[in-house]
Amino acid sequence: MGEISALPTFGVDLDRAQHVAGTHLIRQRFHGQYAIDPFGADPQLQDLLAPVVTRLAPVRVTGASHIPEHHPALFVSNRGLGVLEPTALSVAVRQERGRRLRVVGAPEVPVLGDLLRKFGSVSNYPSDLRAVLRAGHLAVLPLGVTWLRTGGGVAPTDLLVAALGYPVIPVLVRPGGPLGLPLTPWKVVIGTPIRVGEIGDRDPLSAAELAEAAREAVQSLA
Repeated sequence: MGEISALPTFGVDLDRAQHVAGTHLIRQRFHGQYAIDPFGADPQLQDLLAPVVTRLAPVRVTGASHIPEHHPALFVSNRGLGVLEPTALSVAVRQERGRRLRVVGAPEVPVLGDLLRKFGSVSNYPSDLRAVLRAGHLAVLPLGVTWLRTGGGVAPTDLLVAALGYPVIPVLVRPGGPLGLPLTPWKVVIGTPIRVGEIGDRDPLSAAELAEAAREAVQSLA
């Protein structure tokens, strides 16, 4: 997915969250007038379900000023089992900046993979991540799974090659309840962009340095 083709948007902003009016939405979708972006996302459907997701995963955000108002960036975040951390971060980005978030890691399986793409996921290929950033979007790359979400796991160096030259921002996402239970609003802590000296374009050694810096930066937020 290295190249992005132009598709009809029917007035939908592919990057900014929008208010959805019920009758107008139903009429548009009945006539097939809804946008599917080049990555398979359905932004109109995302906006429709956003209030439900926000109620299921309310968040408290620290460091919201580090979320770009415009322009692309890659978040790197901790991860437990499942998709809860990326969902909470998506809510935080929408709440604080009104932008959509692309989650790297959609599985290459029928039905489930297609469904996750409709809600903003992209495949975990460097070419897909590079295309997302080049298109000006925000994306999140969850690090390796850690027990009870305790800091940063292993960073996928092959994917970080695609992020060289773009802002990379560490994030720590934790449940607000005791013992790691999501009983109260999730805590989303957003750090300052990572700086790793001189970074060469698509340089594997620079990507390895960035991967280690990303893991340490997420760990430092714990």
